Amino acid sequence: MARALELAARGLYTTTPNPRVGCVIVRAGEVVGEGWHARAGEAHAEVVALAQAGGRARGADVYLSLEPCSHFGRTPPCVDALIEAQVARVIVAMEDPNPQVDGRGLERLRESGIEVRCGLLRDEAHELNVGFCTRMTRGRPWVRVKVAASLDGTTALANGVSQWITGPEARADGHAWRARACAILTGIGTVRADDPRLDVRLVATERQPRRVLVDSLLAVDVDSRLVRAGNLLIATAARGLVEKERELRDHGCEIVHLPDRNGRVDLPALMRELSSRAFNEIHVEGGFRLNGALLAAACVDELLVYLAPTLLGPGNGMFALPPLERLDDGARLRITSVASVGADVRIVARFGGDGGDGGPAAAASPRGPVSAS
Repeated sequence: MARALELAARGLYTTTPNPRVGCVIVRAGEVVGEGWHARAGEAHAEVVALAQAGGRARGADVYLSLEPCSHFGRTPPCVDALIEAQVARVIVAMEDPNPQVDGRGLERLRESGIEVRCGLLRDEAHELNVGFCTRMTRGRPWVRVKVAASLDGTTALANGVSQWITGPEARADGHAWRARACAILTGIGTVRADDPRLDVRLVATERQPRRVLVDSLLAVDVDSRLVRAGNLLIATAARGLVEKERELRDHGCEIVHLPDRNGRVDLPALMRELSSRAFNEIHVEGGFRLNGALLAAACVDELLVYLAPTLLGPGNGMFALPPLERLDDGARLRITSVASVGADVRIVARFGGDGGDGGPAAAASPRGPVSAS
């Protein structure tokens, strides 16, 4: 199963919106077939492994990192291929949370006389597809907020200068996290300050995530690099800006209107919109206002924080949050990993349980919401 998960991870940058899945077929102690799902619309892991195994799959054990699909999508049900191959046993790491599957694949196998076991390395399998699982069970993507800061928590100087606080190794590592996401999200404040590209450049990838801009007033400059690059999704609260919208659409931008009652972008509604587009993981690279607003709206599952060994003094912090009166009112996180990346330190921390069940909720906004531009 560990090998199946290793194979599944090869699709880390490519399988979206599908889950990352690996398969190993073993007969008489010998691996006779391996496969992994590379891209949506292409063969699933089971089919690839069965093709490699051929007739040797009969009577074999199949190790799968995710329950085989039992419905027709872009490809036929994988459970049918396993039954037709007459495998003896299927060991699955976890059930598929997709409501179209959700145990039906395992039941079909049992009904065909195939022995089924489920749960081996379940946590590792869930982690590999945390975004897919979140979208299937909670109706929104897994949201990861990336921050680069000094040891005293400064993300930009008072004059706005922020490039570069961390070193080249940390920046390359950040691009690897970008590459696994379905979309990279930022706010208009960051676009004005940095004019970012928000693409993947420092690691090899064949797929660029969609770029998403939160811009309540539709103030983005049409000459910004994000707009010029095209394929930009802009979430706004502004109405009636017909000429500006036409100009942006002429540059290949798509605009969605998601106003909240305060005239800002409704961030939970934006997450539902992104989920409806089959986005599993959202990578946020915004400023402290957008970061704070996402936290206040309980839209964040995970923090990806790079700390540089430097002190920068007053400037922008990581999050714009309202003041607290008690330490116990602070949002609590669980640190899942700490690693050195070049001269910097990377910390990954999560809200809620392992599966991201709920985000920071009220703890992040004890005094009400914080607006984002």
